[in-house]
Amino acid sequence: MKIARKLPNRPDAPEPLHTRAVHDLRFIRETMEAAAPITAVPGLGLVAMGLIALAAAALAQIQPTAERWLAIWFAAAMLAVGVFGVTLWFKARTSGVSLWQGSLRRFVLSLFTPMGAGALLTTAMLLARNIQPVPGMWLLLYGTGVVTGGAYSAIRIVPIMGICFLCLGSLALFSPTEWGNAMLALGFGGFHVLFGLVIARRYGG
Repeated sequence: MKIARKLPNRPDAPEPLHTRAVHDLRFIRETMEAAAPITAVPGLGLVAMGLIALAAAALAQIQPTAERWLAIWFAAAMLAVGVFGVTLWFKARTSGVSLWQGSLRRFVLSLFTPMGAGALLTTAMLLARNIQPVPGMWLLLYGTGVVTGGAYSAIRIVPIMGICFLCLGSLALFSPTEWGNAMLALGFGGFHVLFGLVIARRYGG
């Protein structure tokens, strides 16, 4: 009786050198993109947001009811978010950075998550007919998003701007109700214009 001889397994063909090099380069690039701090924060976009806020403050000041005052600011916030998104996309594109790059993606998520929470809390306060804390809450939550998002930015002035919002928001929470509109104008208007101009000048738009 013949005994079948088990043939040794043939080793797989080695991966071509150029294929391995391409894979290695892609891995290195993706790792660097995920870890690299970003400079795509749009200074001109912040200036535009500030001008929108100043216009909203002037218009909201003459509204006869608190609900209409809030509606003006809420509409201005939605417009400002859209402007920031467009200018962020444009600056990232001109800088050769993907909007979904690791650091930039984390920056966007860190910034907009507190803003989403603010929108929900504002709705709850409106239903409860108590919007007095809204200015301080908005400034605090926005400042929180800017500080945490600024950790992924190479622009060191970004978290400084966030700290300014946090300080102003803390003050607004314990200030008279009639100061709320001025606080929002100073924060979302004045801070955005000031810091936006500095970023645009130092970091190109």
